[in-house]
Amino acid sequence: MPTKPCSVARTLRVIGSKWTALLLHNLFDGKKRFGQLQRLMKGVSPKTLSLRLHELEKEGIIHKRVFAEIPPHVEYELTEKGKSLEQVFIKMAEWGDKN
Repeated sequence: MPTKPCSVARTLRVIGSKWTALLLHNLFDGKKRFGQLQRLMKGVSPKTLSLRLHELEKEGIIHKRVFAEIPPHVEYELTEKGKSLEQVFIKMAEWGDKN
């Protein structure tokens, strides 16, 4: 009988990569453009930010909206699935405050 993957391991596979938690944290208060995210996340390279955004989009955690304008305009926002992670981050913040 196949075993079910550990739920904690699955969650960490989605949000445990470097910069991913901070990226999600910055999207909890609303949609952001790429440049905004890069300014908020001092030290992240454009390549890494782009990779993390793509990974989260593939997982259905964020939605990428491309506006057909010149210059190109792209916004990222959390999906309902992504918004459901906020409680995880609230609990992590509570733990961090206590410890």
